[in-house]
Amino acid sequence: MPTILIVEDESSILLGLEDALVYAGYEVLTARNGEQGLKFALQEKVDLIILDIMLPRLNGLEVLRQIRQKDKSLPIILLTAKGQEKDKVAGFNLGADDYVTKPFSIKELLARVKALFKRAQHSPLGLESYTINNISFDFKAMKASRHGKAVVFSVRELELLRFLIGYANEVVSRAQILEKIWCYDIESSPTTRTIDNYIVKLRHKIEANPEKPRHILTVHRKGYRFEP
Repeated sequence: MPTILIVEDESSILLGLEDALVYAGYEVLTARNGEQGLKFALQEKVDLIILDIMLPRLNGLEVLRQIRQKDKSLPIILLTAKGQEKDKVAGFNLGADDYVTKPFSIKELLARVKALFKRAQHSPLGLESYTINNISFDFKAMKASRHGKAVVFSVRELELLRFLIGYANEVVSRAQILEKIWCYDIESSPTTRTIDNYIVKLRHKIEANPEKPRHILTVHRKGYRFEP
C-alpha cells in the first residue's frame, strides 16, 4: 500500500486530505512545517509527497530543492495559492511533478495522485541510460554529463527526453506528453505551448544544430518524433 506524505500547515486542509487519502486506501504521514516534512521525506519510506509551498520554518520550494538533491524520482505534487505563478514555475524547475491550486477539489487531487502512481508503474520510462552527441544521460539518477563534466538539465527536461526516446521512431502527440509527463488531460490543460518550449530547450542542449534538429523532430499537426 503506497505511503503519501502531506506537508501542510493549515489544519483544515491537512485533515481533509488525510481523511480522503486514507479512505482511498493510502497510508498517510503528515507534517505541519517544512523542517518536519523534509525530515520525513528523507528518513521515512514515502511513495509520494503532497507539498504546500507556503510553510513555516522552511518553505516548500526549499524542501523540494533539498529532496531533489537526494531523490530525483520521488513524485511530488505542489499545493499553491492563486497568484503564485512564479512559485509554480520555480517548482517545476526544481523538479515538481504536478501542482494543484487552492482551493482545489479533493476528487481532482486524488485523480492526480492516481495518475502519478500509474505513470510510475506503467510507462516506457524504464530507460536508465542513453548517449546523444557525447552527452551521457543517467535517467535513474536524473543527471547528464559530457566527458565527465555535468551538463545541466531540469528533471522535467530529462523526463520528457526519456519519454521521447522510449517511443523512438514513433510520433507522440502533445496530448500524450501532457498526460504522461505532466499528468494532464488535453482538455484541462491551459496550453500545450509549454511542451513546445521544453522541446526548444532540449534541442539547444542536445542537437548539434538546434535550427535543423536531427533527433527531436516536429511532425506537423501531430506532435514530435525522436530519431536515434
